[in-house]
Formats: sequence, structure tokens, C-alpha cells
Amino acid sequence: MDQQNYSRVTEFVLLGLSSSWKLQCFFFVFFNFLYIIIVLGNFLIVFTVISEPALHTPMYIMLSNLSVLDVLLATYATPKMIHDFLHEPKTISFEGCMAQMFLLHVFAGGEMVLLVAMAYDRYVAICKPLHYTAIMNLCKCTGLVVGSWVIGVMHSLSRLAFTVNLHFCGPNIVDSYYCDLTLVIKLACTDTYIPEVLMLLDSGLMGVTSFLLLLISYTVILVTVSRHSSVGMAKARSTLTAHITVVTLFFGPCIFIYVWPFSNFPVDKVFSVFSTVFTPILNPVIYTLRNKEVKSAMNKLKTQYVNSKLPCLSFTQNPLL
Repeated sequence: MDQQNYSRVTEFVLLGLSSSWKLQCFFFVFFNFLYIIIVLGNFLIVFTVISEPALHTPMYIMLSNLSVLDVLLATYATPKMIHDFLHEPKTISFEGCMAQMFLLHVFAGGEMVLLVAMAYDRYVAICKPLHYTAIMNLCKCTGLVVGSWVIGVMHSLSRLAFTVNLHFCGPNIVDSYYCDLTLVIKLACTDTYIPEVLMLLDSGLMGVTSFLLLLISYTVILVTVSRHSSVGMAKARSTLTAHITVVTLFFGPCIFIYVWPFSNFPVDKVFSVFSTVFTPILNPVIYTLRNKEVKSAMNKLKTQYVNSKLPCLSFTQNPLL
């Protein structure tokens, strides 16, 4: 059959997390609550970093960018998922599906590179403290942040290029709550072996390179910290623990998903939800609970807000004024 005779798929059907109506009602409330926490928690970090001059350093600038990426990573599919819990059928247009896949890999790829940049920042701060201000200046920090976005876009475009030219002529059911590229590509009416291999190599190169750089950086940092017992190193050890925890939470599900990239297991949905919903919640919790500077800045902002309200309260409570 000629390619011109293929009927083009105009939408995909998403099976979601569950077919049970009771579970979907529970998920609707549960994920609405989590999404609100994600947005408020991460934007609180961004607002705190912007408002507090003491946090205008490379580490916290990158932390605020990580919070922005976490919000975006949760937003590309979560609102659609929440909407679909109460609606049938759960459909998404072909263009919307392509957009979801593009945004997912932009934000995930950008966050992956940003985590490497944050590891490099900690490496310089701990292993070369006397040269830190010279190496990690504002220009270098801006370059690392912008570079993470650029690499994320390039990574996503390279993956999407393998998909948009495929022919989708019939099957359109995706067993997920979003357009998972590894599931969508299997619905194509043409041989997908070469695109699958190319995408696996692309993801492998990106993921393995990032993971190895992180592993090397944190190994060197841990060795350096273990050789010192000063107060400064104790502070560095606390910050380092937060960084390693976030890296583990981010790469753990990714490693499992991409070990069997084109196979569909029920647990894949669990790891996908963890990556796009729970990780963006845990990141601000980890950084705020283990970071004295961020907690101090938040308390300062809280005090300023309360103090700014006191004169207004005093004025309204005294009728003689």
C-alpha cells in the first residue's frame, strides 16, 4: 500500500492510571492537592531566592531554576491527567500528543543537565574553595543555566524528529496517562526498529553521560569532605546530602524506565508518576529542610510580611485613629 493511502490518526486514546471510577475520583482529589503543593512549594523557593540578596549565588540561582523546571515537568501532563479522571473518553489530539512528548524531554533533559551543573558548582565550592568566586562567576552560572535549557531543547528535538515522520494509520490506544514516546512509537504502521534504536542511543548517551559526570563529581566531593572535619565541611556535607538525594530520586525511575524502554510494565506508570509528580514535591522539601540559608531567608520573609501587616491591624482596631 502506498504511503499516500494511509489514513492519518488525528487523536490518541489514553487509558490513564485506572479504569475504576472510585479510584479515579480519589486520584482527582489526591493529584489536585499534590499539584497545588508542587506549584506553591517550588515558587516559594523561587520567590525566596529572588527576594533575599544573600541567596544571589550560583548554587541558589541554579536551585531556583531547578524549581522552575520541576513545576514545568509537573505541568506538561498532570493538569491533563487530573482533567481526564472525570472525563471519558480520555483523548488527546495528535498535535497535543507531539507537544507533550516534546515538552517532557525538554524539561527532563534540561533538569538532567542542570543537576550536573549543580554538582560542578559543589565540586568547585568544596574542592577549590579559594578559586570559587573566580570560577563560578555570574557569567559562568548564567551559561550553565542557559546551556541546560539549550541541551534540553536539542535533546527533545532529536527524539521528536524520529517520531513526527512516522505514519500512524490505525491503532491509537496509549496505555498511560500521557503520551509516552516509547509507547506512541509502537503504534506506527511502519517498521520502527531503526527509530527505536536511534532513540535508545540518544537517551542512553544523554542519561549515561550525565550520570557518570554526577558520579565522578560526587565521588571526588565525598572523598574531599571525608578528609576534613571543619565546621565548613560539616555544612558542605549537609548540602551535599540534599544534592545526592535529589539526584537519586531523579535518576532512579529514569534508569528503570530506560532499561526496558519499549516494553510496557504496570510499574512503569508508578515510576512515571513518581518522576513527574512526587519528585517535584520532594525537591523543595529536601532543600528547605536541610538548608539553613533557605530556611533563614524564608523566616525573614515571613517576619517581614507579619510586621508589614501589624500597622494595618493596629489602625483598624483603634477607632480613634
